[in-house]
Amino acid sequence: MLIPSALLPRDGRFGSGPSKVPANHLSFDATWMGTSHRKAPVKDVVGRIREGLHDLFRLPHGYEVALGNGGASLLWDAIPFCLVEDRPRAATFGQFSTKAANALRTNPMVSDPVIDSAEPGTALLPRTSEGVDSYLYPHNETSTGAMLPVKRIGGPEALTIVDATSAAGGVDFDAAEVDVYYFSPQKCFASDGGLWFAALSPAAIERIERLTAERWVPDILNMKLALDSSRKNQTLNTPALATLHLMLAQLEWMLEEGGLRAMDARTQASSAIVYDWAQRTDWAHPFVEKQHRSQVVATIDIDLPADEVSAVCRASGIVDIDGYRGLGRNQLRVATFPAVEPADITALLESLTWVGQQLPQS
Repeated sequence: MLIPSALLPRDGRFGSGPSKVPANHLSFDATWMGTSHRKAPVKDVVGRIREGLHDLFRLPHGYEVALGNGGASLLWDAIPFCLVEDRPRAATFGQFSTKAANALRTNPMVSDPVIDSAEPGTALLPRTSEGVDSYLYPHNETSTGAMLPVKRIGGPEALTIVDATSAAGGVDFDAAEVDVYYFSPQKCFASDGGLWFAALSPAAIERIERLTAERWVPDILNMKLALDSSRKNQTLNTPALATLHLMLAQLEWMLEEGGLRAMDARTQASSAIVYDWAQRTDWAHPFVEKQHRSQVVATIDIDLPADEVSAVCRASGIVDIDGYRGLGRNQLRVATFPAVEPADITALLESLTWVGQQLPQS
């Protein structure tokens, strides 16, 4: 079974990571590829990315942008070494936030975390409590499509640490509300994985510098070494240069199009198309409670066999709309990142409607 070509989107990539890479970002002067990452022009690219992120996020005075090797999941292991003084408290409501909390639990340098948990399909911020020096939660839980506001938790002595991997660049926020806002570039920034980026407040920088001076920290997890390298527009180890190029291309496009507020409006409009379609389609139902629905990753429960729907779509050129495997639900997951054209979202849903007309409902 193939979807009629007249219904298909121009670009059929809707994956939640790796995400769609705009084709025009792949055409560039490649003479700096395969050159030293400790020399210009690679250092110039890193510098432009750091400056661009500072502008995009409207970072307050004193905040710095750091980057390092390994992707955001590496920071799950680095954070308890470099940012948690002793007692963390974390919120979990999906696969990735749970993995981040498990890294806190297994680290020998800190006490067991206090965990506030919610069932997949909803979300919650960590509650405040005495003695907690670090509060951690995701801006957007990629596995379930649940989103939280960025909000400072606790008093001035506590750090607010936010995993923004699938939200950064697509959802507006007030950077003064967070001390560490970290992410990988393979979501809203339409790049590849393998690097992490973090906006750091002065309080977070002070904590990093103090704790890494007091504790043994593996070099690859040492955020002080990463920050020192970042200030030189470098990474500790050799980065993937193509990833840096793609990141810069998307970042410059975001700024040209109006910055974070414009990207926020774009993802809100795209995700609204998906949720509106699900609410008027008798075999589709939004998975997440309305107040927590993500504007960058839309998860939809369906009454049709999701694997069959996905197979028909993939054969027709629409790819990566499968639900998150670890969640185990009969659902579709559609990324509405800034690089995804709203017109392609509309065409995707017209294609899904056609598939629904061909398959018997359970």
